[in-house]
Amino acid sequence: MSGILEIKNLRIRRGGVQVLDLPHFSVAAEEKVAVVGPNGAGKSSFLLGLACLLQRESGTFYFRGESVATHDETAYRRQIAMVFQEPLLFDTTVLDNVAEGLRIRGKGRAEARDIARDSLELFKVGHLTSRSAHKLSGGEAQRVSLARAFAVRPALILMDEPFSSLDLPTRIVLAEDLGRILHESGTAAIIATHDRIEAFHIVDRLVVMESGRVVQEGRPKDVLEQPVNSFVAAFRRTSYSGLEG
Repeated sequence: MSGILEIKNLRIRRGGVQVLDLPHFSVAAEEKVAVVGPNGAGKSSFLLGLACLLQRESGTFYFRGESVATHDETAYRRQIAMVFQEPLLFDTTVLDNVAEGLRIRGKGRAEARDIARDSLELFKVGHLTSRSAHKLSGGEAQRVSLARAFAVRPALILMDEPFSSLDLPTRIVLAEDLGRILHESGTAAIIATHDRIEAFHIVDRLVVMESGRVVQEGRPKDVLEQPVNSFVAAFRRTSYSGLEG
């Protein structure tokens, strides 16, 4: 697989404290990556840094082999989408929520709404187009949030704990649907979590973080079976018991 994003020497401070130190990180086209670690490991800062939503102390970005200079960040950010733990939906209809990102990217109203409807159908919430986004269940709201992200057809989608606020049955079904859609669309994805995650089974690579640094990465099975240190081994026991198979 060819590379879609490469990051070198990404360092971020928040409140004067270094929260991320990433000498090198890359994502291949269509690759699915899970970033795991306990609270405070730097997962959210990692995703926000990749999305250029946090000021960075240092860091060079290459998107599809081309350097992303400061003046090009807007164009780069329009090639990616981000989904947060709590769906950030506007106080309007579900359809208008999903169409908004397309309108910002220059799509006409009719075309944006057609694409939005298709994306909502993809996530099995097409019947909710006219409902107020603030009157959805947790699972419905997260599906709408995912539909909004996928509607802009991003080259890379970043997801920050997208299942953690949902009950287990809802998480399982949504993770299965998300895995299918990621596979069918060929969208590269990075999913951050600190907990046992059903989406673990759909990723190609597992990245373990501690204190803002990557301590191990590799195929999920390899990381689980061959932890490089006691931290990874302990985290594996408390968070991933029963995920093998």
